[in-house]
Amino acid sequence: MSKSALKRRAREARHWMLDACFPLWSERGIGSNGLFREALNLEHQPAESDVTRVRVQARQVYVFSEALRMGWKPDTAVDHISMGLAALSGPARRPDGLVGRTLSTAGTGLSDDTADLYDIAFTLFALADADHALGGDAHTRGNAAALLAALDAHMRAPDGGWLETLPPDGKRHQNPHMHLLEACLALHRADPAAGHLTRATSIVDLFDRFFTAGPGNLLGEHFAPGWTQPTGRDGDIVEPGHQFEWVWLLHTYARAMEIPRPAAAERLYSFACATLDEGGRAVMEVTREGAVADGSRRTWAQTEALKAHLAMLESTGDEAFAAAACRSFDVLMDEYLTPDGGWIDHYDATGKPLSHLMPASTGYHVVLAFAELIRVMGT
Repeated sequence: MSKSALKRRAREARHWMLDACFPLWSERGIGSNGLFREALNLEHQPAESDVTRVRVQARQVYVFSEALRMGWKPDTAVDHISMGLAALSGPARRPDGLVGRTLSTAGTGLSDDTADLYDIAFTLFALADADHALGGDAHTRGNAAALLAALDAHMRAPDGGWLETLPPDGKRHQNPHMHLLEACLALHRADPAAGHLTRATSIVDLFDRFFTAGPGNLLGEHFAPGWTQPTGRDGDIVEPGHQFEWVWLLHTYARAMEIPRPAAAERLYSFACATLDEGGRAVMEVTREGAVADGSRRTWAQTEALKAHLAMLESTGDEAFAAAACRSFDVLMDEYLTPDGGWIDHYDATGKPLSHLMPASTGYHVVLAFAELIRVMGT
């Protein structure tokens, strides 16, 4: 019964994206000077800003690549993808071939040219997904290769992985490496013969050796130089949303490598599920013992819970995971997403909205989770 219920929810997800989300962000999420808007307000109207993040341009390229794959207004979707790619390959680029953090909405180029691995990872993800959606694009593929070359030339870290920023901030961080893994898997899907799984494997090795080396072998967030375990809050606090996100990534990596799902996925999944509140919502932060440290709740963490349930369902076929996915989907639809294609991005621990804007960046999380739901359920 749970699988049939989840299939109905997959159809609902499709309708929400095609009838609400894509139209809203196409009509009101496109700013001036060839840039996607940073956010809408809670009335679904444009919220003006002097700057927009490079990662927003990248994530919106993904959203409209998914729209194109789903058959939503192909000409419009391609126009939006092309606009975003032009920004990522033009004004977002530094002279050394890397990308910066923020762009001026006045069209004057980078307002913050700091090289950040997180933004680089999402630029690569966008290039890969656009390449895939467009059916193979030599220019986009070459753009991704050039960015990877610049990344290796300027940001390889002597203690493993890549520097998170230039100049470095004195810590090591798992999150940008997690998204670089996601980008590598997307690059592999677009171009399976290009060897992107080698880089992906090196990041999974960091996960095994360092990211999960702390108490309980849970996923840590921040580390001391040399990937050594931190003390204090950095050593004790973990994010359930990221535990869930790695479950899905490890599952996706295993599918690409044609190997069994790593055992770590079940460990992270079990821990993260145990931290869900009574309504099945993922909170922002807990201790390694599972005590709530930040009981506020963001949209993205709910989407990662849904993706993790789907990964477990796909690999086992167990109805219990379908039931868990139904619950996470219902949380999203009932509490976070609006009928008009937007979202309430952040609630406090009591359920009071904390956000006064709808960040465009949240769309990537929702659309990806719903695309996975549709794929897994075959609808």
